[in-house]
Amino acid sequence: MSENYDVVVIGAGPAGYAAAIRCAQLGMNTACIDKSVDNDGNAVLGGTCLNWGCIPSKALLDASHKYVEAQQHFADIGINAGEVSVDVPKMIARKEEVVKGLTGGISGLFKGNGVTALHGTGKLLANRQVAFKPHDGGDEQILQAEHVILAPGSVPVEIPPAPLTDDLIVDSTGALNFDAVPEKLGVIGAGVIGLELGSVWNRLGAEVVVLEALEEFLPMADERIARDAKKLLTGQGLDIRLGTLVTGAEVKDGVVQVTYQDKDGDHEITVDKLIVAVGRRPYTENLLASDSGVNLDERGFLYVNDLCQTDAPNVYAVGDVVRGPMLAHKGTEEGVMVAERIAGFKPLVNYETVPNVIYTHPEIAWVGKTEQQLKADGESYNIGQFPFAASGRALAANDTQGMVKVIADAESDRILGVHVLGPQASEIVAQAVISMEFDASAEDLGLIMFAHPTLSEALHEAALGVAGHAIHMVNRKRK
Repeated sequence: MSENYDVVVIGAGPAGYAAAIRCAQLGMNTACIDKSVDNDGNAVLGGTCLNWGCIPSKALLDASHKYVEAQQHFADIGINAGEVSVDVPKMIARKEEVVKGLTGGISGLFKGNGVTALHGTGKLLANRQVAFKPHDGGDEQILQAEHVILAPGSVPVEIPPAPLTDDLIVDSTGALNFDAVPEKLGVIGAGVIGLELGSVWNRLGAEVVVLEALEEFLPMADERIARDAKKLLTGQGLDIRLGTLVTGAEVKDGVVQVTYQDKDGDHEITVDKLIVAVGRRPYTENLLASDSGVNLDERGFLYVNDLCQTDAPNVYAVGDVVRGPMLAHKGTEEGVMVAERIAGFKPLVNYETVPNVIYTHPEIAWVGKTEQQLKADGESYNIGQFPFAASGRALAANDTQGMVKVIADAESDRILGVHVLGPQASEIVAQAVISMEFDASAEDLGLIMFAHPTLSEALHEAALGVAGHAIHMVNRKRK
């Protein structure tokens, strides 16, 4: 059996479903293939982000933060809540309800926009043919497409020293489904996923040890922000051990014995659960026939140009499976760009203004260049900083940790990077992204009126501070 489509998309995560929806909106007959199933074996859309990543982790992060607020900080603002306890199964159940609602929403968007959802696996053959094998056991179908968009996503990286088990040594997906708070939790990896998952269970009462092979904490973030963030997270109870190479993890008598090396030699710790969070890799298994015409780069990603075109004519790849940060919003924008270019428009993705967020508390967010990158490039720049401790809104909310840092070119004053550590950093950084998209200067941002009192004023004051014009803090004297 063969069917013809204008566009066939493989993968229904943020990159794939956005591409499919936009293609359909632009009048193209579009099908989207996805292999995902939930714990009950039912087909689901939304990919890792909605089902096992961004959304469920944020549900637990927000719930655990509310618990800490009620347990430790309500009394500071005059609220006596009495003894506060955690119902982990109920918390997990609510997370599942949030996920179910959103994945069902994608299904509704497909129906509303006329996208054909195909539940099963897809494999790209030569000449833009796609072999579709349905989950229901039906016969394989060959789909003929004018254009193919590959968006298969990524999967957690596994490491030989810590092989996964059913429930004691787990990846990020397993860490979202604990039915009780472990007394002691080990986390391999102090990146975004490790810090977020470690934060969840630390807040709920676990003793958390984070083992990170790198000597530097969050090297992709601005050094000052990373240093302050480590201090704050350590103060919350996360035991972050840098420069530690895990050499083994073995389950014995219902616990996990972890061995690692650092500059002082060999060590061993025993934990109740171990999370392996050392990153993700592109998922390309059984995606490509040998004659598909699509090539991989040296790191195993699908090779594409700046427009997400592969080496095969009219075949594109987007999201986690191509170069660039593995972020849902980056994949979404690539998917939409490709759909619109197929339709004859000429949009581009600006990879210089991709926002990054770590949803710890305080949150960590940034866009653009870090100070260490600019130093390494020999560029001259000016900095403006403003602490949330001087923000009226942050003080009123009893949430004053962190700061905003704006970096601007010394000659043009063009904003080169904005870095935020603090409450609602994920929302504040969006204002910086908008500013940078329009090539704003720090002076431009300083001339804009911000509502008072808001947390966003910290960005305003930091921008004013680039030229030494901050109003609500004493400006540092310039040489």
